[in-house]
Amino acid sequence: MKVLVPVKRVVDYNVKVRVKSDGSGVDIANVKMSMNPFDEIAVEEAVRLKEKGAATEVIAVSCGVAQCQETLRTAMAIGADRAILVETDAELQPLAVAKLLKALVDKEQPGLVILGKQAIDDDCNQTGQMLAALAGLPQATFASKVEIDGQNAKVTREVDGGLETLSVAMPAVVTTDLRLNEPRYVTLPNIMKAKKKPLETIKPEDLGVDVAPRIKTLKVSEPPKRGAGVKVPDVATLVSKLKNEAKVI
Repeated sequence: MKVLVPVKRVVDYNVKVRVKSDGSGVDIANVKMSMNPFDEIAVEEAVRLKEKGAATEVIAVSCGVAQCQETLRTAMAIGADRAILVETDAELQPLAVAKLLKALVDKEQPGLVILGKQAIDDDCNQTGQMLAALAGLPQATFASKVEIDGQNAKVTREVDGGLETLSVAMPAVVTTDLRLNEPRYVTLPNIMKAKKKPLETIKPEDLGVDVAPRIKTLKVSEPPKRGAGVKVPDVATLVSKLKNEAKVI
């Protein structure tokens, strides 16, 4: 069984994000970039499935600029067998990425597509669901545990009331939550091995996909700075301020 793992190159989670002076977007010039943390969990889970014998091949996929090759090399250092880069300089929105992934699913015929539930840059939480809809595949989102049982995937997912366990027929789409696993530390020997693993580069046109943006960003701005707090002498004053100044009661 092949496992397809889409990964996204994002601003590193330790970096303080800066907004461009013209408000057109986030400044990524000279900023450290890394793999989306949720996608890193997805790669780790796919590699673990391979180590258990449930999967035969792990294919990492990324869509975006040429520098995404670094992200794919990281995925291969974790344990992916090969990688595919859909290279484009266009702004990619979730629907466009889902269409590209659907074309790759048709081409590669994986038994399981496992990806992060959301990216930490746009927080859309849409790509996995859109891919499942476009490809006509069952989906299990926010997975905290994944087990392969014959031709089915048993997925425990987190819901508001606790945990829900689903059984989905494969091929299927699974999106990962933070508590699914803890990605392994990437060692230097594995980084060196990853450089020799195959990385295929294709264009959206090769897949017959139109990646033109459907949504336009009008303005990006930083959240307002939090105002200073005040101390009140007693409960009566607090209630008065909440009622008359904050107007929350």
